[in-house]
Amino acid sequence: MSNKYRTHNCDELRKKHVDKNVILSGWINKKRDHGNLLFIDLRDNYGITQFIIDKENSNFKELEKMQLETVIKIEGKVINRSKETINNEIKTGEVEVIIENFKVLGTCKELPLPVFSDQEYAEDIRLKYRFLDLRRKKIHENIILRSNVISFIRNEMNNLGFLEFQTPILTSSSPEGARDFLVPSRLNPGKFYALPQAPQQFKQLIMVSGFDKYFQIAPCFRDEDARSDRSPGEFYQLDLEMSFVEQEDIFKVVERLLVNTFKKFSNKKLLFDNFPKITYKDAMQKFGSDKPDLRNPLIIKDLTNIFLRDDITFEIFKKLVKSGSLVRCIVTKNTKDKPRSFFDNIDKWAKEQGASGLAYFTIEKDKELSAKGPVGKFFSKESLNEIMKSTGAEVGDSIFLACSKQKELEKITSLARDKIAKDLDLIDDDVFAFCWVVDYPMFEKDLLTNKIEFSHNPFSMPQGEIDQINFDKPLDILAYQYDIVCNGIELSSGAIRNHMPDLMYKLFSVAGYKKEVVDEKFSGMINALSYGAPPHGGIAPGIDRIVMLLANEKNIREVTMFPMNQNAQDLMMNAPSDVSDKQLKELNISLKFKE
Repeated sequence: MSNKYRTHNCDELRKKHVDKNVILSGWINKKRDHGNLLFIDLRDNYGITQFIIDKENSNFKELEKMQLETVIKIEGKVINRSKETINNEIKTGEVEVIIENFKVLGTCKELPLPVFSDQEYAEDIRLKYRFLDLRRKKIHENIILRSNVISFIRNEMNNLGFLEFQTPILTSSSPEGARDFLVPSRLNPGKFYALPQAPQQFKQLIMVSGFDKYFQIAPCFRDEDARSDRSPGEFYQLDLEMSFVEQEDIFKVVERLLVNTFKKFSNKKLLFDNFPKITYKDAMQKFGSDKPDLRNPLIIKDLTNIFLRDDITFEIFKKLVKSGSLVRCIVTKNTKDKPRSFFDNIDKWAKEQGASGLAYFTIEKDKELSAKGPVGKFFSKESLNEIMKSTGAEVGDSIFLACSKQKELEKITSLARDKIAKDLDLIDDDVFAFCWVVDYPMFEKDLLTNKIEFSHNPFSMPQGEIDQINFDKPLDILAYQYDIVCNGIELSSGAIRNHMPDLMYKLFSVAGYKKEVVDEKFSGMINALSYGAPPHGGIAPGIDRIVMLLANEKNIREVTMFPMNQNAQDLMMNAPSDVSDKQLKELNISLKFKE
């Protein structure tokens, strides 16, 4: 569409437009002054076009002095570029436009950060002037990618028979999960709404209402600290729920959606089209984490029982094992020629993580089997044979050992697995490796209080026949809960829901909630489930994290249009901000600050 501001956008002009008079509008991206000639790159949302003006033109001096990022309208004539000046890096690189007239549409002050380059810049400046930061090529393309991904997902969900509904933003506070953002009610003095941490209860109520498949690109609000893969304050997720389904039905939908999305928006290879399923127990033992990066070939092995052998004289570990610690190891293939510094650096790194270090040895064979390294002398050839049989290690391989209580051991071996793989360059960055983590325990014990708590989602369905579940052994109860993980990043948790009120009361009582508390906190849910609820389940993959993976970014800020800083502050809009006494009075609120 042409109007008084443009006949074409800055990505449109080609050789077929040569000799045409055109009007383009945009931002001055770059200027190159060659004395007699001035080259101007004009940028809009779509791309860049090069303009040229010579010294004889009356507009030359004004354009020469003009600040970058000034918004201008230019009229001119399209010409061919000379062969040696063709720029194949931009779509309009075969032509340029001779400037005949121009008009300033928006003036620009001195810039606080460069727009024409993607160089690293201080976070506080980037966020304070986010509207300028978003003009930069890389992040501008990331935000366009985000829009395209959301549109594609929405279309895919429609094709899969899902209906899109919006759930309330002002709701009630929940006792589970992260901290709520609270909103005071003017009409109900002393009472508060909460912004939804997720539309969890509402999407279940939609199923109870008789709708079969729901989805929403849902905003979620949690008063949490920032991380590189999590925005403080708010984020978006693809929220979905289905009725009359089992776990596998959810998996089929999500796998199809993610495979299609990642193939559409990335050239990276998918390691699996059918995602492997790993039990929570196996994930914690083999990878030390329920967010395993399957691009990493290293597997953690348990050697606890082997350390009970008399012919292993590594007394430090043996004493720890007798007091309840576990021993696990990581085998690195064919690392016999690695310098001593490689092994010592990993041991030193482990100590920096708060562990006691990582013991290590390399398996050798001259006339007979032996172990080379600081702790090698503690292992007989028979014990080495046993270790090789248990771990799949071979002569020339090295073994890193860690010994501690289970939680600490899982933490250090998970970190070590990633560290060693990176040091050995074992991870293929051109691959997406998805997997499901399944069979989460319904409950866990708080190590400090010894109290039984929900380990995941309190609204989940326990596995097994209901009348055969042993509630006296709550730590043995598994749930139909699952996580979707890609390259070590958790995209989402989901579950088959508990749609039976009596069973819900029973499960909550195990976690210490009385019936009256459940009725008070989850009145809408319990009441609805009492009027004929279908079996149902769902999941909610994080939109921000999906786009972060597709854009190959390490920080979620790079795919979020207007993020907050690490202290949950919007530096551009000065939020959170003070409010007037009048506003507080209307809300029946007075402020009392801690000393």
